[in-house]
Amino acid sequence: MSISPQPNPTSHASNPASRPPLSRPPHAARPPHVATGASANNLPIIAGFTSYLMDERHFSHYTARCYGADLRQYVEFLADEGGIEVSEPAEKLAYDKACGAGSNGEVAATIGPSTVTKKIVEGTPDTIREFLSHLGERDYSAATMARKIATLRSFYKWTARRLVTKSNPMTAIRTPRQAKRLPKAITVDEIERLLCTPSDKDVLGMRDRAMLETLYSTGIRVSELVGLNVEDMDENGEAMRVRGKGKKERIVPLGMHALAAVKKYIQMVQTDARCAGWWKDDATGRAKPLFVNKHGKRLSSRSVRRKLDKYLLTAGLDTDISPHTLRHSFATHLLENGADLRTVQEMLGHQSLSTTQIYTHLTTQRLQDAYDKAHPRAESA
Repeated sequence: MSISPQPNPTSHASNPASRPPLSRPPHAARPPHVATGASANNLPIIAGFTSYLMDERHFSHYTARCYGADLRQYVEFLADEGGIEVSEPAEKLAYDKACGAGSNGEVAATIGPSTVTKKIVEGTPDTIREFLSHLGERDYSAATMARKIATLRSFYKWTARRLVTKSNPMTAIRTPRQAKRLPKAITVDEIERLLCTPSDKDVLGMRDRAMLETLYSTGIRVSELVGLNVEDMDENGEAMRVRGKGKKERIVPLGMHALAAVKKYIQMVQTDARCAGWWKDDATGRAKPLFVNKHGKRLSSRSVRRKLDKYLLTAGLDTDISPHTLRHSFATHLLENGADLRTVQEMLGHQSLSTTQIYTHLTTQRLQDAYDKAHPRAESA
């Protein structure tokens, strides 16, 4: 089977600007008028944004739900500050009016009082700073605060483009600089110990070996691994088609060991009577998931993590190693052995080269450590 990529549309930052903390104690009980999780989730303006993320930006349902969870906190804050009891019919009417009035610039005046939607439409940089100050009371990490700021930035960019808001208050909010953490990679010897641990004598053990080999051989994300179908394999080309973030497709090479493991796994499934219904053809023409559980259903990312944890314990390796560590190790080992950065970027599916450049810092650090240990004049330098 040969494959070729098909173009698809492309696909999502402690504390912010100084503002005095809100006078409300951080653990004070919320009054009864506060928006509940359900009503905040059902706000039409939030639902419209998450639908946009999935339908137009091609974000996964999980990613869109994470954006929605961040916005739910913003909705609850605005409802609390304004003493608003959220009414879904009123919020829907307010959103409809905002969408209809956007073209003439008189958005807030049209929607009427006492809705969170109006508060969102009227949002100013001061509103955002007060919300971020409120979040700061909860001791979120710098990375979490950065993510919530990024969510608001995307959300208000969307409302401004849809003419739901007159202006974008996030243009006046700076994203705080974060300390860059070097990705964790493990050694080639540790990789070998891990990959040899799953049994190759039964279907499920061979499946696990094929999964681990594929993760390290290709550097794909665990979400991309579980999304693979049997039809994505190109045995002759020694490659596979991968669907990444934003449903973008790319072709990644498959090393000899990984290819052999996947072929043996497929052969065992096809010849084992207990697996007869796993990849059965049907009239719907549905894709056949490559990595499946004992019931023939597609594996989840969480299941892959559980399998990895089991083999880490068996091999006596650090249980903090994750599927993403294998991705980091893939990139690091390639660069250490002379691969160019642009090639690694393409194989990882990074949109920006700057994302891949973090691995050059890691390899440079290792070179520096080796120099400090080996060079006779390193200490005096």
